Amino acid sequence: MRLGEQEQFLPYNGEVLIFKLSKAERAEGAADKAMNLCVRRMAFNRDTKLFVQKSSGVFSMHASHLKIEIICCSCTVDSRTGIILPCILMKKKKHNNVVKYLLLLLHSSNKFELSFHFKLDYEMKEDIRLFPGPSVLWRHANKLFYISSDTCTILSAPVQLSSVVWTGEIADEGTVVLGIRTAPESEDEDEFFTSDRAIWGSEFFAYAIETQKMLPGTCFMPHAYSRVVSSVYVCKNETLKKQLRVSLVAVTQKNQLIWFQDGLPKGVCELPYEKPYSVRTAVTSSNDLLFIVSFASGNICAVQRRDSLQVASKWQKVKSVLVDDFIGCGSEQLLLLFKDDSNTDALSTFEITDLGGVNYVSGINDKPDVPTAEGLQENGLLTVQALETRLQAGYTSVRELQQHLRLKKRVLLQSCRALIDLVEERTHILPTAREVKCRRQYRSLLNSAESFEGLVSLWDDVENPPHSLSKETSLASKVPEHFIEKIWQRVVGDSLVVGVKLTESFYLSLSDVSLSLVMDQEFSLISPIIECRNKIIKLNKAFSALAVSSCQIEPPPKKMKLDLHSKKDLNQEAPEKCSSVQPDGEKTVVAVTSLSPLLAFHRVCCVVLLHAKKQKHWNGSLQESKKITVLCGKILLSLEDISNGKHSVKMQRENNYCTGSMEDILAVLAVSLRFSFQIVSSDWTLTPVNSWLLGEMECTPFKECHDNVFCHKAGNVYGTIFNWSLKHPFEGVLTLFCRNLTVLFQCLHSLIRVLPPSCDVRLLRYGRKSLLTEQLALALEKEMLTWKNSFFSKESKAENSLMWGNEPDKKINDAPVASLLDSEEGVQQFRKKFQSEREECVQSMNQTMNGALYQEITMKIAEAQLSSDRIVWKLS
Repeated sequence: MRLGEQEQFLPYNGEVLIFKLSKAERAEGAADKAMNLCVRRMAFNRDTKLFVQKSSGVFSMHASHLKIEIICCSCTVDSRTGIILPCILMKKKKHNNVVKYLLLLLHSSNKFELSFHFKLDYEMKEDIRLFPGPSVLWRHANKLFYISSDTCTILSAPVQLSSVVWTGEIADEGTVVLGIRTAPESEDEDEFFTSDRAIWGSEFFAYAIETQKMLPGTCFMPHAYSRVVSSVYVCKNETLKKQLRVSLVAVTQKNQLIWFQDGLPKGVCELPYEKPYSVRTAVTSSNDLLFIVSFASGNICAVQRRDSLQVASKWQKVKSVLVDDFIGCGSEQLLLLFKDDSNTDALSTFEITDLGGVNYVSGINDKPDVPTAEGLQENGLLTVQALETRLQAGYTSVRELQQHLRLKKRVLLQSCRALIDLVEERTHILPTAREVKCRRQYRSLLNSAESFEGLVSLWDDVENPPHSLSKETSLASKVPEHFIEKIWQRVVGDSLVVGVKLTESFYLSLSDVSLSLVMDQEFSLISPIIECRNKIIKLNKAFSALAVSSCQIEPPPKKMKLDLHSKKDLNQEAPEKCSSVQPDGEKTVVAVTSLSPLLAFHRVCCVVLLHAKKQKHWNGSLQESKKITVLCGKILLSLEDISNGKHSVKMQRENNYCTGSMEDILAVLAVSLRFSFQIVSSDWTLTPVNSWLLGEMECTPFKECHDNVFCHKAGNVYGTIFNWSLKHPFEGVLTLFCRNLTVLFQCLHSLIRVLPPSCDVRLLRYGRKSLLTEQLALALEKEMLTWKNSFFSKESKAENSLMWGNEPDKKINDAPVASLLDSEEGVQQFRKKFQSEREECVQSMNQTMNGALYQEITMKIAEAQLSSDRIVWKLS
């Protein structure tokens, strides 16, 4: 190649750098000759779809009686600054066979810097590589040499090699050279067969330049591939448990591209052309990884790695291929520069593509010898084949996943049916093998019929459910009438509220009361357990705001202890549960759940289950508690009833009162957030608070409970319930029940404007101190009774275990010792008596109990301590 025509292309930060040697213009008669290394920065213009020159630079060199050439160029790291810069290796050949090499760096100002230079008595021709430093590496006479800008001294690696296939960075090792060398001959001539010797005649090796140590070549590829691999690109490397793990691709002389993972081949692709010599990667906008393979004939192909390695596209008569983000979209594209003898402009005939949505072409359609139609057709065929393979694999995966989900659904459904039958005290009958087989055939028939027009699946034909609803009367009759007074339901926003009103006598015998909603098995083919949260509300005429007991937060360590022992409880389906014992009044247990998932069904029937601990008392003390589950009844919910407002909350103003029913009030309280504030004024009375409620907030009291007022003011605050309780004219407690924190802040902002400046407003976390003190006294009393009952239970059971030595039928006659020792039988009798008395003495001193009794006592004590600790934590 003549010097005037020598060009090198290098991608850098989305631009194309064109390096070219040209003769410098000198004045006439000048004896010295000079050569210029010119650089042009070319950027792609998306409007004109052409490359335009941004800037240029020149580096002049003395060239008297010298031949100057560009050896190679690359982008590498400058160790002084850590910045990646373009690097150019130049060669000056003198007449005395001394070759001088120069390594230049190009800065952003288009100024060249001479990094270092060195001389050799031979020309570098084999495996020349540039790597960070900048440094130069080459192979000569089967030896490896390198020089860096730090030392400026030529060093030789202590290895013999026949080729270098890759140079790059390895984690914790620095720059590593992967090469091929001749395998050392074995001393035992009969160790290998002739065919094995042909395979293992060469091997891979890796040499770390900074640490000057050898790495095992089998971490990259098996040695058997060393005879055919021509180029390698390492995609990923890491060190796990002191073991190097590498992912790479390699092109071979057999016209193949092979993917290796941890030293083992994982995929192979046949290449469309012969003699591949290099491979690199590109990550496109669709996050696809492309392997760009170059061939000695000037052809290029792109291989995609998805489910398998497949040729995605190929090009012919390519002068150079570059990879960078040329259009500035954040991902990489390929820049293909085609050979064009009729045009001297290097960037006149090109194509920018990522084999996806990016495709810019210039100068190709004007050339009649470029097979665009055939190339596009062949590329399209290859793409369709790859898509078909992926579609088939995806379809198979979906089918397997659907079968697995159907199996899990059947297991969950059968388990829930067994649970419902257990609660309803019915015998659960497992389906026979014949029934299961018939159901599978029926489902397969329905699935196959879905593809035919006009056929409708019968699984959704649930128009009239008389069979399921006919059981409601018989099931409700199992519960005594005096236990449950009423079951009701309301829809508040996106929540469904279900309430169960309990009688006083029944409720006082329970603790840890909660509700569960279970979908009727005839209305759903999915898991019927509905997640809900519970609240227990006291109903009396005064209707104190403090009677609403929602789920409180207990100290984290104690809460963790109870969770460990409650996994087997059915109540774990409702993650927020609590109980509240009041001295009088009726109680209502309320369950709140999300309404949106239930609206997916046109009609749904839910079974309402009450969970509690049944307490047994004897002589005024608690003896034991047993977990029970009571079937309360069923509720029916349909989208039509919700649309007609059948279950909506109705709060209307009539004669200065709010006419909402007790169920409507409880529903609003159940879905609201409760906040209590203590308001104290040292200088002024708190009369403005009541005026603010009735005036600015437009509140009216409930007919059922005058202490609570309902806000009718338009806007976000509508529907807020207030409870204002004056302790004395200068101190009171204001309790708000609001939908969210935004409403709370709006109410407080409005309240502060009417309060006197000297007022002190403080948030009460858990209620009045007097009520908590009374609860703490009851909890401590219960804890003492638990300790006492547990201790006496242990003593009685231990004494019963020691009664065997004092039973009348086994009592030994207390005869004189001397008379017993006169005969051999008397000695044996005395020995048995002595042995029994000694064992009885040991057992009386070391009383033990079994594990079940100890676990029962520990649980009772832990529950009692948790209750008292929780109240103390609230008071602190």
